[in-house]
Amino acid sequence: MKEKLNEIIDGQQEEIIQLGKQLFLHPELGYKEHETKKIILDTLAKHGIFAEAEYFETGFQISLGKGKPHIGLIAELDAIPVEGHPCANPVDHAAHACGHSTQVTIMVNAMLALKKSGILDQKGKVTLYFTPGEEYTDLEYRKQLIKDGKIDYIGGKMNMLKSGVFSDCDCIIHLHAMGSAYAYGYGSTLAGFKYKKIHFKGKASHAGVLPHLGINALNEFTLFNVGLGMLRETIEEKDMVRVHGMITKGGDTINSIPSEVIYECYIRTTNQDKLIEIDQKITDLASHCAMALGGQAVFDDMVGYLPFTPNPVLSQVAHQNILNFVSEDQIIADERSIAGGDVGDVSCFYPMIQFGYNGFHGVIHGTDFEIVDEYKAFIEPAKIVCGCIVDLLQQPSLIDEIKATHHSMSQEVYDAYLKGSTIN
Repeated sequence: MKEKLNEIIDGQQEEIIQLGKQLFLHPELGYKEHETKKIILDTLAKHGIFAEAEYFETGFQISLGKGKPHIGLIAELDAIPVEGHPCANPVDHAAHACGHSTQVTIMVNAMLALKKSGILDQKGKVTLYFTPGEEYTDLEYRKQLIKDGKIDYIGGKMNMLKSGVFSDCDCIIHLHAMGSAYAYGYGSTLAGFKYKKIHFKGKASHAGVLPHLGINALNEFTLFNVGLGMLRETIEEKDMVRVHGMITKGGDTINSIPSEVIYECYIRTTNQDKLIEIDQKITDLASHCAMALGGQAVFDDMVGYLPFTPNPVLSQVAHQNILNFVSEDQIIADERSIAGGDVGDVSCFYPMIQFGYNGFHGVIHGTDFEIVDEYKAFIEPAKIVCGCIVDLLQQPSLIDEIKATHHSMSQEVYDAYLKGSTIN
């Protein structure tokens, strides 16, 4: 059956490559992926496949087959702002510099092959979830969606989890573009992160004549930033902590003492407990630095994404299928990545994997990111996805092993974690 699926995938290369190119040239930010959705649905309709459910502005799903096992696939719809990318949307600089358009192309490729093969006519079900809003960006727009009751959380999969979209899945397969010299990767973990927005508040006055009557919010931030550098030396390397941010407001006019400075940052780490600890230290640091100069710090924090842990059994299924196409020296295994994604939240409840694939040149999220090998970026990974599905359908014991090695987070713990969001 794997050979048959590979032949089908080879036979539909031309259509799939054209789809991949079209999607790459139509980047859209999260929850705005309307043209992307239309392109996908139009392609699927030509093959008699239609959306069975739609949710959260632009998310939707399609299914083939019925019953058990129920295997989920995930493809992310959104792009990320990259000003200066040659294919960036001129309106908001959205560009597919994270490779999400290739995820969609690969998974559509796999679903079309599965349908043509008839493998799901007798047993099993596969659902492909097209998920919106993975990139943690365009936050003011998303906050408005939350206020309007259209979503509850920033990340698309967080909303899907809450609404029970994945509830019937036995396991989930995801994949993501890689920015390395390796052809493939498996067994990789991802970090979790929290988003912090700190408003340093001061008092405006004439900067040239009356600086002594003002309270300089920029000085508050500067003191905080020095302290943050000192805090970094107390962080253990094993926790892979990164604190990175930017000033998004530095004052109102050069001629006035800045009365407000806004600093936004991520706290990233592979250790969820350490994330909570460092978050509190940064909150205390900002508060005391502002108070030391007569000002105050106001916080507008939101939960980010939880660390991603791949299922070990499902990772080996992917590994064995990857080996059908490349040798071991072209594969990176068990990488600990400081990157994050809302697949982390999903992995807390469902056994899943995210394997990496290549076919790209340039830096992930960079202006030079481009597709240079269409076979590697669109075609071969679809064969690996289909190979995994064949194994899971033909070897029922694998599903039992996958479930036995998954340790789910309790809903109560997750709900308590989500309460860390404060939308003002």
